[in-house]
Amino acid sequence: MCDQRCSFKLTFLICGKRSKTPGVMITQYSASLPEGKSTPDFQCKPVPVTVQEGKLAVFKAVVTGDPKPDVLWRRLKTDFLSIYQLNGSFVSQIYKVTSAESDTYKCSAVNEYGKAVCTTTLSVIDGEQLFLHVLTPADFRKLLKKRYKIADGENDEKFWDALLNAERKDYEQICKENGITDLHLILKKLEEKKRQRGQNKHKVWNQELLFSTKFVFTYMFPHQDSVIPYDDDDDEAARKYGNNSVRRTQDLRSNGPLQIHDFNVFAVSNVDFVIKIQELNIEEADNALFECVLTHPLPKITWMRKGLALEDGEKYSITVSEHKLIHRLMIRDCCKTDKGIYSAVAGITSCSAWLVVEGKLFYYPGVHFIWGLSDVDAIINETAELTCKLSSDDWEGTWFRDGKKISSDDIFSITKDGPIHKLVIIKCAEDHSGKYRFEADGRKTEAMVNVKDPPRFNPEDLCAFTEPLAIKVGHNAIFKVQFVGHQPVKIQWFRDGDELQGDTSAKIENSAGHSRLLLSRCQRKDTGEIKIKLKNEHGFTEAVSKLLVLDKPNPPQGPAEVTQSSASCIEFKWRPPKDDGGSPVINYTLERQQVGRNTWKKMGEIAGGPTYRDTDVDRGRKYCYRIRAVTAEGISEAMETDDMQAGTFALPGPPTPPQVVSAFHDCINLSWAPPSNTGGSRILGYVLEKRKKGSNLWAAVNAADEKYAVRDVVEGMEYEFRVSAVNLSGAGESSNPSEFAFARDPKKPPGKVTSLKVTETSYTNMVLTWTKPEEKPGIQDEAKGYFVEIRKADSLEWSRCNSTPFILTSFNVRGLRSMEMYWVRVIAANDGGEGPPEELPNYVLAMPLPGMSIIDWKKWAGNSVRITVNFEASPRPEIVWLKDNVLVSKRVTVSNSDFSSQLLIPSSERSDSGIYSILLKNLVGQETSSTEIRVTDDPKPPGPVELEENVPGTVTVMWEPSPDEKRDDRLHYTVSKLDSSKRTWTTVADRLFNNRFTVCNIIHGREYHFRVYAKNDMGVSEPSDTGCVPRTTSKDCDLRCAPTFIVPLKLHTATRGYECYMSCAVKGTPTPHVTWYRNHVSLNTDTNYYISNTCGVCSLAVLSVGPKDVGEYTVIAENSLGRAECSTVLSVRGEWGWGMHTECHIMKSDPNFSFLSLD
Repeated sequence: MCDQRCSFKLTFLICGKRSKTPGVMITQYSASLPEGKSTPDFQCKPVPVTVQEGKLAVFKAVVTGDPKPDVLWRRLKTDFLSIYQLNGSFVSQIYKVTSAESDTYKCSAVNEYGKAVCTTTLSVIDGEQLFLHVLTPADFRKLLKKRYKIADGENDEKFWDALLNAERKDYEQICKENGITDLHLILKKLEEKKRQRGQNKHKVWNQELLFSTKFVFTYMFPHQDSVIPYDDDDDEAARKYGNNSVRRTQDLRSNGPLQIHDFNVFAVSNVDFVIKIQELNIEEADNALFECVLTHPLPKITWMRKGLALEDGEKYSITVSEHKLIHRLMIRDCCKTDKGIYSAVAGITSCSAWLVVEGKLFYYPGVHFIWGLSDVDAIINETAELTCKLSSDDWEGTWFRDGKKISSDDIFSITKDGPIHKLVIIKCAEDHSGKYRFEADGRKTEAMVNVKDPPRFNPEDLCAFTEPLAIKVGHNAIFKVQFVGHQPVKIQWFRDGDELQGDTSAKIENSAGHSRLLLSRCQRKDTGEIKIKLKNEHGFTEAVSKLLVLDKPNPPQGPAEVTQSSASCIEFKWRPPKDDGGSPVINYTLERQQVGRNTWKKMGEIAGGPTYRDTDVDRGRKYCYRIRAVTAEGISEAMETDDMQAGTFALPGPPTPPQVVSAFHDCINLSWAPPSNTGGSRILGYVLEKRKKGSNLWAAVNAADEKYAVRDVVEGMEYEFRVSAVNLSGAGESSNPSEFAFARDPKKPPGKVTSLKVTETSYTNMVLTWTKPEEKPGIQDEAKGYFVEIRKADSLEWSRCNSTPFILTSFNVRGLRSMEMYWVRVIAANDGGEGPPEELPNYVLAMPLPGMSIIDWKKWAGNSVRITVNFEASPRPEIVWLKDNVLVSKRVTVSNSDFSSQLLIPSSERSDSGIYSILLKNLVGQETSSTEIRVTDDPKPPGPVELEENVPGTVTVMWEPSPDEKRDDRLHYTVSKLDSSKRTWTTVADRLFNNRFTVCNIIHGREYHFRVYAKNDMGVSEPSDTGCVPRTTSKDCDLRCAPTFIVPLKLHTATRGYECYMSCAVKGTPTPHVTWYRNHVSLNTDTNYYISNTCGVCSLAVLSVGPKDVGEYTVIAENSLGRAECSTVLSVRGEWGWGMHTECHIMKSDPNFSFLSLD
């Protein structure tokens, strides 16, 4: 926020701005403009107006600017003119003009960001000055063809005295008064009499002078404003204005008499300035433009400075308009030596004006805010921070709270880091709320601090609350949490998004700063998300936990699917339980019953996935199975399978996916191939299924052969099909679905391709590209491919370039004859046929477009730069070299030949860096290519290097930038390090674009040296060296720690008579002593167990597992700092000595105790 004094300063900041339209002066009120805003400017400035007295004078101007400017017209030193807007133009009119209104008129466009001004002139002439203003072109032609004879008045002396003493404009009137009609003859005699009387000081207006010199006659038509010039070079005028409007002046060179009717004829011989050049005030390096307007057209005038004529060239640009009336002089890149008087000379008339060149003005806006303060919502007893940034780091500022100045103390901390100013409220209290302000150099920024006391959880209680809680079915679940915050606090408990109310199953106890939720006799369905929400007038907070109610799993899901059935085995699979009770499935137990018997045989436990392979079967017999899922919470109910037969035949494999042969609105014809695996018996038939797109339901359609016509379809619907083979064992696996097919009649042919064009040609081939035709339902369908056809210019037959449809939208036509002309067309096709062809509008000539390749270019500071380009083109192209889209300067040498072009810079400078482009153009086309030249040199080394060691183990290396950093945007730095324990330098950082780097892994007690190099595209600078980091002593680190198990023991179930291998990993310093126990009895000296400890990996191997090995195994690791313990349980498959089957399950563990359940 800026105060009033800042606004007052900005109000008077005015600077000049250059207009895009010559002759317009723009004044900008401020040094910078908001984004999207602009000062006024004239897109089309008003032109000088010459009008007959008593007629209407109209001025028009087109202005731009945002916001839209206000436009004013006024006559200099007089009143304002009326104005209106028409079609985007601002128009001012003067009705029935008089000679007194001939003057200079000014047009001004103003908005809140600036002002634009330009001037124009109004010239008023009387009716007699218009030449042939009532004649039409037909009357003028008749006039030139008429001949008249001289009357008797030619012998009267008074007549000749009157002519000799009269002005030229009165000759016609004198001849008419004396009855003389042959003015042509009178003029010849008048010349002889003037010569006889010695009046040579006057110019004779005779036939030769009138028709041999290039006088310009003009005539004006009532219906148009243009002025048509007549001179000897009237062929160009005839082309410009039309043959009916122009007649050669030689038509007037007739020996016959010429009679002039009752109108005045005059020749324009004296040229004057309608608008003279005006004084210019510009800044250095800008262009200056002088402009003048003549009364009569002249092809050229003379521009002078200090008595010397100026020539068109690199410094001066002299131009003239098409009608030869407006002449301009542009002085490029003005400097102070160009200051002076410039003159425009037209015949015997001239005008002059001053050119004033001023140095560029630089505006320093002072300090301002890059960003200001923002409102802060602080929490009581916590810190709050306000920051702002100034445009300069040289300014100090002042902080205020509620209008009172504040400074650093126990409550506030005020810091400054360069241009960033920061205020920290160390421990917020309620009375710290208010408006805070920062001021610097008259600028200010404000923000509000609101100290609030929202509800907040106790961090320790929150951490414990968010841990998931697992309980068994029928047990109670308790959630509790402590909090602080402004009272009153509204407390809400939620389970899976539904708010809990106090009832028999959920009891909520609340007090100041404490809340407790008790869920009684939880069931499996109570598993879900538990959330508590606290809210007061200052805000709200939430915490989420997870309740997991454990129960035995549901039965496995059926039906069981037979994956393999043979005379020796039955393999089948099923799906896991829908609900595992909150614990993962450990294994499955199976029982088998032979169909026809009443006994069930236990098959044992099945570890792994839900699949089983029974190899103890008899050929042809049927079996039924019971499957139960086992988890840590118990065993599920049994899932009983259907009868499964162990036979000699297997099901067949899947056939190939059905193929759509044809499709109609009431029938879809399909075919497929039989399966490669028939299952050992013949194929009895097939089961064909169909499914609508978007549906999950397959409908069966019986089919006996490998082809079938599906007639039960709905027109317009889209279907897919699959098929399965049937043998003596039954139906096999279904094939993959077919492609979707529409139940509709065959497609319509596609339309024409669009945007057909040739992208590349050579003597033997050409490349075509196009866009696929538009799809219109019912009229033209989508194209599936394309055919390309060509024919020679002298042939009427088209030849097809590809025999099968081409699916891409580009094609390379090969085998053309050099310099032959070809017509080309492309045809789109689909299942419905071929569409209409699309043909190129012009023939294609088999010859290459202009092409080029850059062979070599070099760039060395101070040396020559050479770029060589080879190209291929016919006919020879026009070659243009550009630098940054501007023609190269005269110091660059360009050499061209028939097949190459070379650009040479004899002695390169840094200013020669840029993008160089070459443009080739001939009648076939054009081609361009660009490359970048960077003129640079080996960089200079960086400045002094300093070291800073703030954090132990790190060193910050800082250096002054290289002098070349500002001139080379690719310059970067490399930092190298020398360790006192080594003899070689190593690079620790590369491609650094700043001037500091922090080196890590600095070892205490060693010396280090650092070097900094500057690099660019040309090479590496000399290094900037630094002193060493002195040796430092560090305290010995205490690496001792108590034992900890990083990999615990896992549960083990082994088969009787097999080996069992247990392992865990422990760490600790000093190395801990490890002891193994079984049922609290040490095993370290028992020879029946193999125990090892390698690098902290502790292993125990039971060589032959038996009933005596069942029990709890414990590993204890001890050292001088503590003790760690890890346990597991080993169970053995099969019957124990006591005839019992025992399973051990760990229910829940925490740091203090664990639950163990024995079933």
